[in-house]
Amino acid sequence: MYETLEKEFIRHGDKEIAIAQAAYMKDHFPFYGIKAPQRRNIQKPFLQRKALPDKQSLPSIVKTLWERPQREWHYFAQELTAKYHRQYEIDDIALFEHMITQRSWWDTIDYIATNSVGPYFKKFPEERQVRIQDWLDSDNIWLQRTCLLFQLKYKEELEKELLTNIIQQLLGSNEFFINKAIGWILRSYSRVDADWVSDFVARHDDLHSLSKREALKLIDKQK
Repeated sequence: MYETLEKEFIRHGDKEIAIAQAAYMKDHFPFYGIKAPQRRNIQKPFLQRKALPDKQSLPSIVKTLWERPQREWHYFAQELTAKYHRQYEIDDIALFEHMITQRSWWDTIDYIATNSVGPYFKKFPEERQVRIQDWLDSDNIWLQRTCLLFQLKYKEELEKELLTNIIQQLLGSNEFFINKAIGWILRSYSRVDADWVSDFVARHDDLHSLSKREALKLIDKQK
């Protein structure tokens, strides 16, 4: 798998695209220079059910891929991980934490939060409160952003009391990625309950202006 993917990534890579992709990610990571649709097409044979490695080997595979410098490997690793969401085990949270805290940037954090941590917390709700509080208490903005975004795909199942508690603990942050995520989760939930989101924003004068603006985008469009 490694050898085949590496050959294909190199063969399809484009230096100009790689430079542009790296610049978009603030030069945190090098790229082969493959646009997302083409990369997904290259990966597709390895993500089919019959080709998936044994679940027990997933942590070692992902950690190996995570150590590779090019960002395409990290994208493949996180998409591979999501394929096992029905087979997640309670100890898999350690793997997710590794992925969140290593090679961290918004592009992987957002995918992991919604496609791995979100399903995991549904399956293991007893782990949720303990982990979330630990993450909120950490100084790691990516763990904190994950707390905000793991419910992004929950829609009607989103727990408003839990989200309120998470946001309240992060109020006062000047971190862009935190305030943007607060606005994003509220905006997303406004599709389900616009009145609740409007009331939440109105009741929280200390909400950052970026969070307010993002939260009310869809609501304001409907006025």
